[in-house]
Amino acid sequence: MKKYKFTIHGNVYDVHILNVEDNIIEMEVNGSSYNVEVDKSLQPVKTPKLVRARAVPSTDTTPSEGTGTKGGRITGTIKAPLPATVLSIHCKVGDTITVGQKLLVLEAMKMENNIDSDKEGKVVAIHITPGQNVMEGDVMIEIG
Repeated sequence: MKKYKFTIHGNVYDVHILNVEDNIIEMEVNGSSYNVEVDKSLQPVKTPKLVRARAVPSTDTTPSEGTGTKGGRITGTIKAPLPATVLSIHCKVGDTITVGQKLLVLEAMKMENNIDSDKEGKVVAIHITPGQNVMEGDVMIEIG
């Protein structure tokens, strides 16, 4: 079955594992046959925890360029929550949108994902087209 070569205190041992059933191992050591009973009290190996980086939020609100906070104009962005392909866009530049309105549909891993607005405002810019691939965190739509 398997062959091993052990060196213990300078002595070389050729070990051939012939058969393993439950906790009995039939082996041959330097030409002599042995049946060895293995203690079953082995601890199971712990599976390491998978630690993922925090996902990029789908939207982000930042002050628009040149106005600062004095103008009161806030531009929000709709970002891609995961790598995907844009299937369809349900708004156009100049549209007024409300919270919960469907903005676009993404396809990732053969599943369609509706991307809804979580803010109100007017669509300022659309940076994507149907069929385009987007990566996680890419800005797709700006809302003002």
